[in-house]
Amino acid sequence: MDTARGSAAPLLVVMGVAGSGKTTFGAALARRLEVPFADADDFHPPGNIAKMSASIPLDDADRMPWLRAIGVWLAGHAAGGGVVTCSALRRAYRDVLRAKAPQVAFVHLHGDREVVRRRVAERPGHFMPASLVDSQFDTLEPLGPDERGIVLDLDAPVEALVDAYLDAAPDAAAAPPREV
Repeated sequence: MDTARGSAAPLLVVMGVAGSGKTTFGAALARRLEVPFADADDFHPPGNIAKMSASIPLDDADRMPWLRAIGVWLAGHAAGGGVVTCSALRRAYRDVLRAKAPQVAFVHLHGDREVVRRRVAERPGHFMPASLVDSQFDTLEPLGPDERGIVLDLDAPVEALVDAYLDAAPDAAAAPPREV
């Protein structure tokens, strides 16, 4: 229950390219909403991590089992709400998630390519190299007008992003995407 609003807790996917801050924001949002949080990186099979570690972009065959596993997590948290991170770069990928959890809404952390490239380069020990940032942006399909969600500027401080989501939440769950 979202106690601040007195309504059912949302089921959310925090989406965006690698380095957009999905994990940091998603965990902070889940804490504020008092719902479970999951990081999509934990759903990758070892083969996907090996490919990305070798600077090889994943293809759709690699992504499908990963997306289905995230969809299962979403479906399992539909009644009580939850927040999961997932790049969800293409509409087809979001459709896989919606097939398992039709009520899911998306929070797209979007921003400047150079900011993202810097963030990825500065992450110690992460399997996603900065060399794959361009492929992430090339793959990205923004939320469509018929997709529930909100677009937030990834360069804002985390607490400001959480506040922006919470301020827009009643609309974000039922309306087409909009930038805040």
